[in-house]
Amino acid sequence: MRPSGRSTDQLREITLETHVNKYAEGSCLARFGDTHVLCTASVDPGVPGWLRNSGRGWVTAEYGMLPRATDGRTDREAARGRQSGRTQEIQRLIGRSLRAVTDMSAFGERQIRLDCDVLQADGGTRTAAITGAYVALYIAFEHLRRLGVVEKVPLSEEVAAVSCGLFRGIPVLDLDYAEDSEAGADANFVMTASGGIVEIQGTAEDVPFTREAFDHLMELAESGIQRLTEVQRAALGELGGAA
Repeated sequence: MRPSGRSTDQLREITLETHVNKYAEGSCLARFGDTHVLCTASVDPGVPGWLRNSGRGWVTAEYGMLPRATDGRTDREAARGRQSGRTQEIQRLIGRSLRAVTDMSAFGERQIRLDCDVLQADGGTRTAAITGAYVALYIAFEHLRRLGVVEKVPLSEEVAAVSCGLFRGIPVLDLDYAEDSEAGADANFVMTASGGIVEIQGTAEDVPFTREAFDHLMELAESGIQRLTEVQRAALGELGGAA
């Protein structure tokens, strides 16, 4: 039924490759099928002005797509002189998602910048970015732990994201572009390993959908998040996953 041939509850092939950037304190290349997002975490001294002298740190994110990430070239947003509303919304979502599991009081007045750059897009770029950014952030914190800046990695648990939608009336997990472009409804779920909800973005693209349909999407998302957090733990390997 699905263009990819996947079952309704099947994720795309997911890989999270760590240490792909030699300069960043943390890095991860997240592949959700044909969607590839490079996530780096950079530790900067100092914090935004409104946090100075608070003793607290900050985690923020930037998001962008390369010109040929899609089937046709798009101009760089820098060339257009401003970021699109979509870009701003996604990078704020990434930042909120990672801050939800980070102890901001544990690493002093430092800022960690997460850069999520879409190398290739086939649907679900924001969910891949959040899932990969967690891994990059963990590695950056582990770097600070080795330097003696923090006693332990200040992350309470894994956080990941996945899309679900109604494709030809059927609830399906992890939409690729062919499905997303035809979906009657689609939603992005950001959740923790323990099942905590960070954010849900859901939209009817055709007619309003029912509570029953939403419950099906939620069940698919919960199972998908569990599998994604397992992949995150495996990717971190000897680093041990969440502290």
